[in-house]
Amino acid sequence: MDQEYLVRRVAVLVETEDSWGCSVIRGIADYSQDHGHWNLLIDPRDQEQRLLLPDLWDGDGIIARLGSQTQLEQIRGRSEPKINVDTIFEGIEGFYDVITDDNQRAELALAHLRDRGFEHFAYFAPPSPKYSDKRGRAFIETVERAGYSCRVYKPRYRAGRKIGWEEQQRRVSRWLKSLPSPVAILTVDAHQGRQLADICYFSGIRVPDEVAILAGDTDELMCDVCTPPLSSISLAARRIGFEAAALLDRLMNGEKPEQKSYRIPPLRVISRHSTDIMAIDDEAVVRALRFIHTHAFQDIVVKDILNEVPISRRSLEIQFQHYLGRSPAEEIRRVRLDKGRELLARSEMSIGEIAVACGFANSTRFGVSFRKKYGQTPLAYRKQLLRTNT
Repeated sequence: MDQEYLVRRVAVLVETEDSWGCSVIRGIADYSQDHGHWNLLIDPRDQEQRLLLPDLWDGDGIIARLGSQTQLEQIRGRSEPKINVDTIFEGIEGFYDVITDDNQRAELALAHLRDRGFEHFAYFAPPSPKYSDKRGRAFIETVERAGYSCRVYKPRYRAGRKIGWEEQQRRVSRWLKSLPSPVAILTVDAHQGRQLADICYFSGIRVPDEVAILAGDTDELMCDVCTPPLSSISLAARRIGFEAAALLDRLMNGEKPEQKSYRIPPLRVISRHSTDIMAIDDEAVVRALRFIHTHAFQDIVVKDILNEVPISRRSLEIQFQHYLGRSPAEEIRRVRLDKGRELLARSEMSIGEIAVACGFANSTRFGVSFRKKYGQTPLAYRKQLLRTNT
């Protein structure tokens, strides 16, 4: 049969219960519709509702979020090309990996929390077979390289052991009260972020005043209905699906790529109320930051800050470098560019309209600053999001 009319049979062993899995599948479907003409077997389950291939399935390729030893053993011996899209079983012989870059996730998280002045950090990931400990190690190492320490929740029970809700709350509450305040906590995912916020509420711990919470991935429903709404890291799940499908297509066509692992950077931090605080004990710096965040999208300069805050320019520069590692002018530009990325991701405004809305005099100045910061033009960034946005 001519390859042009060949319909590939591809199994997609990725759960559909969360927004990450649905976005990965959407990316696979994008590639299939544009390039592959595939028949997709999506989220197959056995009688025990385990994510496994049907016994008699005969196909051409597999894309899987490897999540259990049973699943791994079933797929490992099969002859079809195999792509893994998660880090629980990373680097397995016979598989190619297209996965989130945990180091870049950790750097995004720390930058977001440091921008708010935090100097105390922690990581929350109760034992579970549903995620890898690699993302936690990446965050801890990133925090320590920056000269800080990172506390870790260690309940002293193994993954898979059932812990009652009340006992879990007692253990986590005890841990939270042992942490320095204010503290910024990265949670392994949005589900655990929401659980942590609930425990803070029942324990009388204020979020974000005493504990700021940032989820390591995004689930729109969980983040939006959390009290308070949960800041999160937006992963390029749709791009992971697309790139996994593109790699699988190459393998099914007989290519043998030398590179076995492909790491996809996360998109951005979606800032919500759970990290909306300035954890800085210098009142002048806090007032200056609040002024910047309120007025950055107007035509302000450092002199305007000094009109509002009774401090010399030299002292303000020194304090900003001490707490944030950048100058007041750089902070104004950072806030404007963050807003620019947000508008590029979720708005139909033109580049010129976005430039003005973010406080830049024109699209040229916006473009120069954006490219210097992010290594690409605003238009290139927007085009990339059309394919990779979750």
